[in-house]
Amino acid sequence: MRHVLSTHLFVNHRLSTVWLDRIWDCNIPAVEIFCARQHLDYRNRAQIAELAAWFRDADMKLHSIHAPMYNDEYWGRSGPQAVIDITEPAKAKRIAMVDEIKRALEIAESIPFQYMVQHLGVSGQEYDERRLDAGFDSLDELSNFARMRGVEVLLENIPNRLASAERLNAFLGATHMKLGFCFDVGHAHMDSGIPASYEIMQERIRSTHLHDNNGKEDQHLFPTMNKGTIDWKRTMELLGSRPDQYPLLLELKEDPALGPHPFDKVAEIFDKLESL
Repeated sequence: MRHVLSTHLFVNHRLSTVWLDRIWDCNIPAVEIFCARQHLDYRNRAQIAELAAWFRDADMKLHSIHAPMYNDEYWGRSGPQAVIDITEPAKAKRIAMVDEIKRALEIAESIPFQYMVQHLGVSGQEYDERRLDAGFDSLDELSNFARMRGVEVLLENIPNRLASAERLNAFLGATHMKLGFCFDVGHAHMDSGIPASYEIMQERIRSTHLHDNNGKEDQHLFPTMNKGTIDWKRTMELLGSRPDQYPLLLELKEDPALGPHPFDKVAEIFDKLESL
């Protein structure tokens, strides 16, 4: 299966070509860029131009971007106004949030990529029909904007009452939107379980997010290191049933125990997952 690494692993560091060189040196052929402004400031034309020049000359590909979750450079710590939620019922606020995501999608005009991973709501959000209606309006606009730039929007299952595997499937059935899924293994583990979520989502899965946790907290731990409770053998049996449909994409949290250059461990984990 294809291997992709999310830059979420070093999201609190500015994304530069030095980081991309280190990933490539570990034989990882593609990345997903996490659009957090302290990491990749999609408003900063100089940073985008630097990365675009690198990708033009590189064999490594940009597989996807993750849509911004906050509009500040502090991971949302500047206040609740920094949270980006495409299910916001207030139209004026929602339009501003959609416009922020469009700024990230404009990266495709300089660096081509195939997918943008999008959350429906935020973590812990309760079910609300008004928010689903707002989410439909946002996604309709975003998917059209993305399509004109050669990008497909993927919905990710996240830990809330709007975007579980079951809810996402029902949402697409009701709205007739032709969107794919990013199957997040860690989030499925926190919800109805990986096998049940995979069964619901499998036909539409176009990308993945692989990380471990204790079943309760969204920890983004390194898989196969016995720090979480996911059954990786069973998980890989499921994912391996459709090997040409999506890549194995690691979305990990920085682990101080691994030092400043954890990419050798990432390559080792890809090998372990494949061996299962």
